[in-house]
Amino acid sequence: MSSNSNISATNTASLHGGKRANAGRKSQFSEKTVVMRVPESKVIQIKEWLKIRPEDDFNQQIEISPIQFRTRLKIAYPIESVAAGFPSPAQDYVEGHIDLNEFLVHNVASTFILRVNSLSMKNAVIEVGDQILIDRSLNAEHGDIVLALINNEFTVKRLMLEKQNDGTILLWLKAENPDYPDIYPRSEEQIMVWGVVTCILKKLK
Repeated sequence: MSSNSNISATNTASLHGGKRANAGRKSQFSEKTVVMRVPESKVIQIKEWLKIRPEDDFNQQIEISPIQFRTRLKIAYPIESVAAGFPSPAQDYVEGHIDLNEFLVHNVASTFILRVNSLSMKNAVIEVGDQILIDRSLNAEHGDIVLALINNEFTVKRLMLEKQNDGTILLWLKAENPDYPDIYPRSEEQIMVWGVVTCILKKLK
């Protein structure tokens, strides 16, 4: 009986103790990693910088088309508003018309169209294949979606401006998709706002 007990104890140790093949946390990097101390206020920024960026997040060459008004299109709108329903059957008159050119474009000479080819702004309802209007004459403000230029590469992101304790403004770009990292410029990098996104052209059918 004692010999059987020893065998059982030995087998249990071999199954549950020691180092096992393919056990433990899988490393994100293919090379050796080191431990370092960083300021607590920089932890999130450094983590975002270390995230693997999808290949289509930046583009060196993008196709930006200028706006050209070839026709004028006015659409009538009723004097009453409805909550996603139908207008009154007795209502057979309209209050006025909306010119889509004037409604969508404020500055013709400075407005361009860009077709999106990234999912980094998916949660802002901007998806691959959508076309966006970009106005270069507008001053970008905190929270605006912008077309930014970093090291001669373009990207569409939400502009974030945060005042620091020393009075300076930290400018960074927020992705509206958790699969894509936010962009914090490194010391040698500069973020230039090329234009402000004013409209998303999306067909539902």
